[in-house]
Amino acid sequence: MSPSGPCEFIPAWRFHMPIHRLISLLILASASSLNADVVMTDTFRASPDRTWIGRDWWANRLQDWAIEDGRLICIEARHRRPVRTAHWITRSLDLERGDLSLEVEIEPADSGKRAGPDAFAGFLLASGNDSIDHRLTAQVHHQPAEDGGLLAVVDGDGVVSIRRFDTNDQVPGGWSINKSVDLDQLPLLEPQSRTGKGLGSRADRQVLLRAVFKDGSLMVEAKDPENGEVLSKALAGDLPPRYLDGGIALVSHRGPTTKGRGFAFEQLSAEGAGIQADSSRRFGPIMSSMYTVHDGALKMTVQMPPLGTEDQQTAALEINTGTEWQRVATGRLDQDSATILFRVDDWDSSRRAPYRITYDETRMGDAAPWSDQYEGLIRSYPVGDETRLAAMNCQKVYTGGLKWNHDGIWMPHGETVAGVEARDPDLVFFAGDQIYEGDLTPVDARSVEKTLLDYLYKWYRFSWSFRDLGRVRPVITIPDDHDVYHGNIWGAGGKRAEKTESLSAQDSGGYKMPPRVVNAVHRTQVGHLPDPVDPAPIQQGISVYFTELDWGGVSFAIIADRMFKSSPSVAVPEGRFRNGWSQAEGFDPVTQADVDHAELLGPRQEAFLEAWAVDWDEDDWAKAVLSQTLFCNVATLPEGANSGGVIPGLPVPKPGDYPKGYRIIADGDSNGWPQSGRDRALRAMRTGGAIHVCGDQHLGSTIQYGIDAHDDAGWAFCVPAISNTWPRRWFPPSPGGNHQSGQPPYTGQYEDGFGNKMTVHAVANPVQNGHEPRNLHERMPGWGLIRFQKPDRRIVMECWPRWTAPGAPDQAQYPGWPIAFDLADNYGVNGGPLANVACDPSMEPLVRLRHGETGDVILVQRLPLGGGPVAGDAIDHPCTLEISQDGSNWTVLSSGIGPVDGMVRIPEFHYAPVSR
Repeated sequence: MSPSGPCEFIPAWRFHMPIHRLISLLILASASSLNADVVMTDTFRASPDRTWIGRDWWANRLQDWAIEDGRLICIEARHRRPVRTAHWITRSLDLERGDLSLEVEIEPADSGKRAGPDAFAGFLLASGNDSIDHRLTAQVHHQPAEDGGLLAVVDGDGVVSIRRFDTNDQVPGGWSINKSVDLDQLPLLEPQSRTGKGLGSRADRQVLLRAVFKDGSLMVEAKDPENGEVLSKALAGDLPPRYLDGGIALVSHRGPTTKGRGFAFEQLSAEGAGIQADSSRRFGPIMSSMYTVHDGALKMTVQMPPLGTEDQQTAALEINTGTEWQRVATGRLDQDSATILFRVDDWDSSRRAPYRITYDETRMGDAAPWSDQYEGLIRSYPVGDETRLAAMNCQKVYTGGLKWNHDGIWMPHGETVAGVEARDPDLVFFAGDQIYEGDLTPVDARSVEKTLLDYLYKWYRFSWSFRDLGRVRPVITIPDDHDVYHGNIWGAGGKRAEKTESLSAQDSGGYKMPPRVVNAVHRTQVGHLPDPVDPAPIQQGISVYFTELDWGGVSFAIIADRMFKSSPSVAVPEGRFRNGWSQAEGFDPVTQADVDHAELLGPRQEAFLEAWAVDWDEDDWAKAVLSQTLFCNVATLPEGANSGGVIPGLPVPKPGDYPKGYRIIADGDSNGWPQSGRDRALRAMRTGGAIHVCGDQHLGSTIQYGIDAHDDAGWAFCVPAISNTWPRRWFPPSPGGNHQSGQPPYTGQYEDGFGNKMTVHAVANPVQNGHEPRNLHERMPGWGLIRFQKPDRRIVMECWPRWTAPGAPDQAQYPGWPIAFDLADNYGVNGGPLANVACDPSMEPLVRLRHGETGDVILVQRLPLGGGPVAGDAIDHPCTLEISQDGSNWTVLSSGIGPVDGMVRIPEFHYAPVSR
């Protein structure tokens, strides 16, 4: 916790120190301050009743635990949800420092009969170790695997045992751990002596469980809490070194009935030098923050935990003025999303301001509230020669081969965070799939309330991993299909997705989740974005978020490219599309799929893009569209495959190998369909010379779009996934048109499976690259950096592998990157410029090209200082060329400028504005 005095506020960025390094120093400092005689107790007794179990704890899952009447309760006892854990994240074992004694009182949570011998509760100890991030170790539950630790537990009969939770006898699939776990899958640690008969015929249900580490051994005993009588005892000596450090958790496995609850815990205490405390590991009650600044408004989303009715419901935002902390906003908790939103109007975007969020956590009885403070930095509007955008998407925690370490669980994505932080972007973009609905743990759809908690549980994993990027710079976050619990989504304007006789609910179009869940997802992810340009909700009252953000001279259009999209199964029934793939024999997606009534962005977003492309603020000199996925389909499948279901099992090529027998495919989940909607979007983007940045495909690629001809529209960058299960690939059977010598055989001019033109410049195809773990790195994870370079009006796209160290040289990028091109190329320029404009060296004028007959705007372009070439050589009719300083007062330079013949001198114009 930071001091309250403004003069003592010294955040990491004042030292130009990456956040992860600062945290490491704090860990060392707090650990070194411990004395050799430590006594620690739980905080349950002073906590209000609620789902969230406290800032020192992480619950697996969030919805499986609660605080009730000063006790920690496991409310999940089903056999398919075994070994529920509550990790004491601010405490860990360090038995090289000394001995340790842990105690806790345990009983079944529900009144009535005792649990049986197949149920147990107690401690999970030594999960993870000092080389494994504590946020990863906090996920250990359900199923044993490498680095899972030891169970020191007492069963429902009062008999104790020490069992291994680090065996790998049952390997789960690549999506969720979702099987029952019996005692025979949790073998006793050998050698081990066990004595005592437990509760026997007693009616008692409560026991005091002690776990004592002493001189390299572990003793576990169950006592009668009333008289201290030992009911049973287990002793294991000569513990292997792997059990002498790691995490500490409480565990509940099954209960008296499968339909009831598990076990209750109270009076937890720890004593001895063998425990480490680290308050910097606390998570909550302020989990994370994200903000944007646009058009004089600062908006911030504060992520909170699910709080109880007796908890404080409000938080405050304070700004450091240099002499004091000034409160500028307060906000109230939204229960469904567990968020608090702040808004500060009349914000000076040139202001660089440290901020802190303050919240007083309620304590029951005579306990004083805990004051929580979460600090960050509101950056000033970038005014340098380069604006940097970091882009990421698709955050998978688990992809198979369960291990409770960095070889099996991918969060907290430390390599990615460190790489992004090292390049200090001005803005961060998360393009969707921040969570996967069944990632590591299966979907919980028992009720709306359970689904909301299930989403928050997975969203907190994302927040815990990436919050340090967002607390000190603006962040744009948009949800995609998995964020709202779809495999694929065709939003169809917000209709309810319902199963029919012939179609699944997903294929019928719309949203499967109730609008209450969808809106909670939106509030967590897009609540801090600038206000929607057209805020009317869609069907079912689902909120919209398409908007614009100006930052560092770049105008960003943020759109939802699946929200209004039609389902191909509904729009093109003759194609018999299933999950986006046509199953109809002889159906041609190129000629038969583009039907008139099929929508992509929908009329409202198309109108927004058209208006945005021609609207330039005084500071704007570049434009970019941010959305979920590409407006074409850069993908291939083996001949004979009729859906993407084969992708996870496809072999990964060796370096230098080029797989044969692949064909270019048409996937209706891509935005290559519907073609007409795709072309309308690209034409609008071309008017403003906008690039496109997106994700979703799990295949890093840089392409240039074509509409009527190759390269007659803008460039696009589909950035690689943070981590993924579904490694798409691009192995066309032959090189593309206009293929450049020395370039990979998958580059050049192509048409995708829907007939859309595209020029492929670089692709990060799966390959056996030698990096471990292979299950992660052969799927080519990483992130993108886009550099908007103002003086030269250039764009550089960088594609960084996850494994690259911070500060790695350019050649460490994925092959084919970096890629640089002129901003003017996004207007579809294939030859020379249309004209040259010269002006005062201090001016950066806007030029506008209008159709000579209709008056329609063809392009708007910001020229560099002193003027320069005007794009638009591909026009085939006379046009009017106009110029302006501010985008509002236009002067006609030429009313009859026409196509430029290569043999004709390019016209030149000199602009000297009239003083007013």
